[in-house]
Amino acid sequence: MAIIFHITTREAWQSAKPSATYNPELFPIEGFIHCSTRAQIIQIANLRFRGRTGLLLLSIDTNKVKPEIRYENLEGGHQQFPHIYGELSINAVVLVTAFEPAADGTFTLPDTV
Repeated sequence: MAIIFHITTREAWQSAKPSATYNPELFPIEGFIHCSTRAQIIQIANLRFRGRTGLLLLSIDTNKVKPEIRYENLEGGHQQFPHIYGELSINAVVLVTAFEPAADGTFTLPDTV
């Protein structure tokens, strides 16, 4: 079982439960769900979400994801990030963890992940 990660808000995750599918706000524009590997998630959290509260870290079992997952870099860097090209069934999410920053605004990987 390979696990990839996605950061979302509590509100977005709660909104996904009735339909049993999750799509982030930018999905209609971008056409995919941004994810990260375990080695990438803290770097992304500190770069894109520094200081934000009310976040959740979704642990996604790639074997349970139905849409295509492409490892790619669309911003010109060297790292390949997993992108899910379709709706994510909430059944593919094997762990939902509160993801709050430290007092200085930075993130660390929760012990439960």
